Amino acid sequence: SLMVDVTGQTRKEKVLLPSYLQEKKPNTIPNKKIEDPVAGKVSISSLATRQDLTGFHLIPPQVTFGVLKEGCTYVTTVIMKNVGVNFSRFRVKQPPPYTGLRVMYTPGPVAGLQVELEIEILAMVIGEKDTGGLEEISHDIEILTETETLLLPVKANIL
Repeated sequence: SLMVDVTGQTRKEKVLLPSYLQEKKPNTIPNKKIEDPVAGKVSISSLATRQDLTGFHLIPPQVTFGVLKEGCTYVTTVIMKNVGVNFSRFRVKQPPPYTGLRVMYTPGPVAGLQVELEIEILAMVIGEKDTGGLEEISHDIEILTETETLLLPVKANIL
C-alpha cells in the first residue's frame, strides 16, 4: 500500500510517481507536425483509435553527476525508450564546448525498443573568480525527434 512506508509506519507525505508513469512528458517542446510520406507508419485496426503512436521517454529523465574532481572525465548512460508503435528518427544537438559535455550515440531510426545515449562530462572550471571550491554546471541537452524536442537536464558540481 502507498499509505505506509517500508518500515510499516504511516506516511506523512504523499508518494509522487515518476512523470513517465503519470503519462506526463516533462521538459518537452512540441514540433510542428510535418507529414512525411516515407515515415514508418503502422496501419493496424486495433491501433486506429490511439492518437499518440510516436514518442520517446528518457530514463532517467535528468542526469545529476554530483561532485566531480576537476580535470577528470565522467560518463553515464541514459536510455531513450521508443514508447510509440512507429519507428522514429532523432538527433542530438551537441552542447557548446564550454560546458564540457558531449553526447555519444548511434544516429538513425529507432525501430526497436530503445537506444543508449552516453553523456560524457569533462570536469573543468570556467572563470577566474574563486567560488569557494565548488562550481555548479547546469545545461539542458536538446534531443530533436520528429514530433517534439526533449530536454535532458544535466547538473554537476566541480570541486
